[in-house]
Amino acid sequence: MTPLAVFLWLLNVTLDTVGQLAFKAAAGDPAAGDGLARWRYMASRPWLWVGLISYVAEFLVWIAFLSLVDLSEGVLLGSINIVVIMIAGRILFREKLTPLRVTGILLVTAGVCIVGVASGG
Repeated sequence: MTPLAVFLWLLNVTLDTVGQLAFKAAAGDPAAGDGLARWRYMASRPWLWVGLISYVAEFLVWIAFLSLVDLSEGVLLGSINIVVIMIAGRILFREKLTPLRVTGILLVTAGVCIVGVASGG
């Protein structure tokens, strides 16, 4: 992969992670209440908007990344987002990483490494 493709890939991972974490922060706020009041509360808080802006930026970065790599390679490399989000969820939200989830993390990471090495990245 070219240095630009690697940069866009890492930026995509970062933006996706920020977006997911922001949505979790917005949705998990205990002060939000229920029903329509919950949505109004979330819409008035910055986390929802950080998530939305991150997703729009991620979409644009993803399109740019896919213009530089084969779709099959890009989609496989994009799967590392799952690993980063799970680890960040553990750190920031104290979510559980069960042995099965850790096994999944290791398998996804191994697959991404194989694709990265095979593509010269």
